[in-house]
Amino acid sequence: MNITKSLLLILLAACSLAVKGQQPLTATDAPADDSVADSLLNDSVVVDSLLPWDQAVAAKLDLLVQSPLLHTTQAAIMVWDLDADSAIYCFNHQQLMRPASTQKLITAITAIDRLGGSYQFKTELAYTGTIDNRTLNGDLHCIGGMDPRFNVDDLNAFVESVRRMGIDTIRGGLVADRSMKDSDMLGEGWCWDDDNPVLSPLLIDREDLLLERFEALLTKAHIVIIPTNTSKPGRRAPMPKKICTRFHTIDQILMKMMKDSDNLYAESMFYQIAAAAGNHPATAKNAATIIKRLITQLGLDASQYYVADGSGLSLYNYVSAELETLFLRYAFRNENIFIHLYPSLPIAGVDGTLKNRMKDAFTHGNVHAKTGTVSRVITLAGYCKAANGHNLCFALLNQGIPKASMARAFQDRVCRILCEP
Repeated sequence: MNITKSLLLILLAACSLAVKGQQPLTATDAPADDSVADSLLNDSVVVDSLLPWDQAVAAKLDLLVQSPLLHTTQAAIMVWDLDADSAIYCFNHQQLMRPASTQKLITAITAIDRLGGSYQFKTELAYTGTIDNRTLNGDLHCIGGMDPRFNVDDLNAFVESVRRMGIDTIRGGLVADRSMKDSDMLGEGWCWDDDNPVLSPLLIDREDLLLERFEALLTKAHIVIIPTNTSKPGRRAPMPKKICTRFHTIDQILMKMMKDSDNLYAESMFYQIAAAAGNHPATAKNAATIIKRLITQLGLDASQYYVADGSGLSLYNYVSAELETLFLRYAFRNENIFIHLYPSLPIAGVDGTLKNRMKDAFTHGNVHAKTGTVSRVITLAGYCKAANGHNLCFALLNQGIPKASMARAFQDRVCRILCEP
């Protein structure tokens, strides 16, 4: 390493400290190509010997954001040292950008905070009328609670509970109670050609076919249904009597929602936030209002951001790297949130949507983060441990990306810089 390179690194660090959150170098100062930046970044021994750890990280990131990728695309970065409780790097951190599936972090943290770690996603079976001589003179009500894990085993449990009551005939009907949420089956700003989840509160195996499959299973169990005109599908009956409740825990929902970036699970979590606050039917605006209350609690101006859905599918969502970083900081500082959130995050090189990324010695098993991908948008936000033992959280938002692999390589390099000595 010659003297010129050493002086350049010191200068870059000074610039970073002076203009955090702004473009650290002009385009004319940028390396000619990525290989030049790589050659500087790879010589970590000299950087570490000249600069404190946090300034060395900032110097490397200042070089990285001069990548030609950022000449024609947008990026926002914020890195927070959770042990020192201070930002160590900011680049366009207040710029409003689309979060893609890192929106799920905001949904998850708000849900755990507001609902609690013992919250359950429930689907209930109840009846109205009277039971006489093995005949139910009334209706069976399937009351949806927007549990995305409800499956045929749960439905069989419903049938078995009817059998145990001694009922072999139903003079009435089956009622699908979908009153937990509004009738919108698509989220605001969802693209028509996406693989969009069905936003029904009464699903089985992700499909809005619960009533049809319930009737088929009842018939198979030799329970006869004699329809009458008294049933009012879709409406909640006054004081129905409970027969059976099937539930899944918030941790079960979180694991698939975060590890696999499941949009249905995220939307279910989103509407639970609204419903648990007493909104009936729950709406996306109800949930967004509660999320914005937490944004305000974090000390930010909630009116500057837009929350359209819980999954990040919507192109109307607008957040910032600063917002996501402060949500992650809030979760880390609240054990009752972190104990549920952290195990659900994909682990670099190990599982979930990060299984095939960041397999080098520094990031493998170290970076725990949520990925995000929608058209031309690639994002990553989560936690890692630095070489000095400090816990970090970060948010990386890339937008206007022609090839997703380019942004992922950029983000993987950021994470390596944060983790390597």
